[in-house]
Amino acid sequence: MSVAGSRSAVTRTLASPAAIVLAIGGLYVGQSIIGGLTFIALPAVLRDRGLPLDQIGLIYLASLPWAVKFLWAPAVERYRLPAHGKARSRSIILATGLVSALGLCVVAALGPTHLVPLIAAFVLIAFAASTGDIACDGHAVETLSERHHGWGNAAQVGGAYLGSALGSGLFLVLVGYFDWSKATLLMAALLLVLALPFLLSPAPPSAGQRTHQPSLREALRRPDMRAGLLLAAVYVVAQKWGVAMLGPFLIDSGLDLASLGMVNGMGGLVVGFACALLGGALVRFWGARVVMVLALVLQAASLAGLAMAAWQSGMPKPVLLALALGSSSGLMALGFVALYAQFMALSDPRQAGVDFTLLQCMDALVSMAGGLGAGWISQHLGYAACFALAAAGAVIAAPVTAILGGRAARLGRLPPELAAVQP
Repeated sequence: MSVAGSRSAVTRTLASPAAIVLAIGGLYVGQSIIGGLTFIALPAVLRDRGLPLDQIGLIYLASLPWAVKFLWAPAVERYRLPAHGKARSRSIILATGLVSALGLCVVAALGPTHLVPLIAAFVLIAFAASTGDIACDGHAVETLSERHHGWGNAAQVGGAYLGSALGSGLFLVLVGYFDWSKATLLMAALLLVLALPFLLSPAPPSAGQRTHQPSLREALRRPDMRAGLLLAAVYVVAQKWGVAMLGPFLIDSGLDLASLGMVNGMGGLVVGFACALLGGALVRFWGARVVMVLALVLQAASLAGLAMAAWQSGMPKPVLLALALGSSSGLMALGFVALYAQFMALSDPRQAGVDFTLLQCMDALVSMAGGLGAGWISQHLGYAACFALAAAGAVIAAPVTAILGGRAARLGRLPPELAAVQP
């Protein structure tokens, strides 16, 4: 059966699209709270406690489950979609949410000075959260119709920005106001509260008998998925590699931590979230492919401005902050809503958790490689070369994205509102 044919065979939930978006949005905010707490707030707290930078860097081991979750995605998806009866999305979300909250309780008890057990606890939390993400993504694909995918991805990307801001900014405020233990316990409670809309929402009706066995082999044998993986790699290179060294560049340009905090906090709470919502609307009306190309063109212009600033120096700080904010938050949010809409459209509802996870992992792996590459270029050739190469990459990626997006759409027989104009 083709992907298009399997879509028509999947019974949609009776819940409204708004209720579904609200429910999955709460989960995405919760997952990103964990990420913001782990990778932004925790390093700052550890440094404040006097730990050396080489030890603080070990906390990034907690990102490994997110990069390789495709390895256990088929097993999760086979459990979530049994041969008979209703999907088990809620039981997976409940179990992984409880493990994440309990893991944060362990973190609260350990305190910020016991580094090795602290890292082990965060790896466990990341494993639980990434496993829950597989079920959440699969649920979103199978319950949202294609024309509402943009809103689902707006919740995903907007939730990521909002959750990261809460997990980093709010957590640090709570640590300062209370202490480490109370702040961490409040974050654990917040995770459970954010999961309630999903856990209490009406379950979709039973799909009857399922004969399909989700697997990575099934995903990789499909030409549309292979085109989608290549699309993800090209797009992530163009969008993310250029901003990997943005923070160090701003510090070296004379910005203080308060200004940099404004870029991160303002970008997450206002610009990123607003552009995620805008991206959802534009995907609905223009199609994902058009929005991705638009975001790449705008990103190329922004990166070119940053390259000019790095080359000449002396650019006014408000202009520099505007370029940084637009590049790292606004255009990233706008473009990734569209990219994730493509991910949803390419995912077979019979194994949506596997397909969407595989595409997301390509994003994560390319991003990791990009951080290393951008650091090497900036160190040896300078920030100007890093931003200029990234701008050129975005220019090249724009037509490639249009072609790959159209190819994936044709191979997957996607509906016109997501496929947009075919090349």
